[in-house]
Amino acid sequence: MSYGKALLIALDQFLNALCGGWPDETLSSRCWRMSLAGWDWPRCVVDALFFWEARHCQKSYESERLGRQLPPELRPYKVKEI
Repeated sequence: MSYGKALLIALDQFLNALCGGWPDETLSSRCWRMSLAGWDWPRCVVDALFFWEARHCQKSYESERLGRQLPPELRPYKVKEI
């Protein structure tokens, strides 16, 4: 992972924590979880902001579940990149 991408993910996680979310989760992943619980509008907004990436929030959620933001030796599973 590049330095710039790592900083953007850290900022994203910080903003999510400021909004009352889990400190190690991105806003996009949280929006997907909210969508599953019936609050679909946050996911629609974020997915529209990332219009160049289909299913952005869902992919972020799956990435969080697989630990792709973690160093390889801390990941719970060996995963392929999307």
